[in-house]
Amino acid sequence: MQRTLIVNALAAEAPQRQITVCGWIRTRRDAKDFSFVEINDGSCLTNMQCIVDAGTAAHEGLGDANTGASVAVTGELVASPGKGQKWEVRAGSIRVFGLADPESFPLQKKRHSDEFLRGIAHLRMRTNKYGAAFRIRSEAARAVHDYFHSQHFSWVHTPILTGSDCEGAGEMFRVTALPAGEKDLSRDFFGRQANLTVSGQLEAEALALGLGRVYTFGPTFRAENSNTPRHAAEFWMIEPEMAFAELEDIMELGEGLTRHVVDHALTRCESDLKLFDNFVDKGLIERLKGMLAQPFARVSYRDAIHILEDSGKDFTFPVAFGVDLQTEHERFLAEEHFRRPVIVYDYPREIKAFYMRGNDDGETVAAMDVLVPRIGELIGGSQREERLDKLLARIAEMGQKPEDYWWYLDLRRFGSVPHAGFGMGFERLLMMLTGITNIRDVIPFPRTPGSLEF
Repeated sequence: MQRTLIVNALAAEAPQRQITVCGWIRTRRDAKDFSFVEINDGSCLTNMQCIVDAGTAAHEGLGDANTGASVAVTGELVASPGKGQKWEVRAGSIRVFGLADPESFPLQKKRHSDEFLRGIAHLRMRTNKYGAAFRIRSEAARAVHDYFHSQHFSWVHTPILTGSDCEGAGEMFRVTALPAGEKDLSRDFFGRQANLTVSGQLEAEALALGLGRVYTFGPTFRAENSNTPRHAAEFWMIEPEMAFAELEDIMELGEGLTRHVVDHALTRCESDLKLFDNFVDKGLIERLKGMLAQPFARVSYRDAIHILEDSGKDFTFPVAFGVDLQTEHERFLAEEHFRRPVIVYDYPREIKAFYMRGNDDGETVAAMDVLVPRIGELIGGSQREERLDKLLARIAEMGQKPEDYWWYLDLRRFGSVPHAGFGMGFERLLMMLTGITNIRDVIPFPRTPGSLEF
């Protein structure tokens, strides 16, 4: 089908005698001698206005098509006298692909609540807000790949099905081919329990200790029965791993990646970001520009605890050395104290995973989190424990079985090197870019407790 995307038609430098645009009708207004029809094809936020003169073949082809109907409009691209729009199409012919019953079509010309739109997730991408959100998601993903390519990272694909628990939390979805009621795992597909992965990190480490610099970018899963606006059962993670690298290297990498994606969004998604700045999160664009204006702050966990203790704030969760920072603590540091993104490093070993490298003080590990305003933790990472004896002791301390990690331990037996990596939650990145406060609204079809509708 020969057609011009609306984003390209609106960017035309001169009128065109014939053009075909396709899309879904957003609004239709009928007057005595003509109809105004605005259509959108998802390529950009702006609709294309089409003028359909009464008594023409185009008007006959339009028929009763109204909001929600899909059409192809062929006609002349002409300068528009209307304010805020450069071009419009004077229709010569219209083809209707599919009608939408005006009585039952749920998207009418009014504001719908996010809760209502989650119930029609298969249609919500036709609204301005969600069309913009998912275009930004696409551009952000492109920026992630561009950044790692520029830094000579190889994109690798790690398993979705796994027999290990990377995080050691046990909140994993079990995958089985056994009939209902069968419990003998030796008869299952893999002969043992299989789960959906919570992270591609362990496999990425193996790939990095051969390829040097790698990253994964794909779905991960966590069976955490949480209904907070920050948690989903299926979410996407960006996980780079670097050989011959220490904590400082991934602090630089995490800051560089974040800044690159923000700059890309500001450059490539201007109109979509303006929508969120105007209607979702006032000041969003200035806040994003502020993230590029100066380097991220850096503070040790110990000093961060002192800052929180001396803040005079009455936090819901009390602050003391050894506690895991909560969102309220993270946001205070980024929004009120430093007023910019901040990297907190050297966390207590008791609150971190077994694979994080122990510091010489015996009390902390070489871990870091990148905290950003309005979100809190965006990135969590560490230098990995490359010393075999230290790693074995830590696995035993955490109650894990060394035999479950035999190949992971081999990486420390055969040519071990200092290496480091992190995980960035892609949906949290999108929440930061858009000002959207619920993770369910930056994923096209969110998976949360009790939600498997689409």
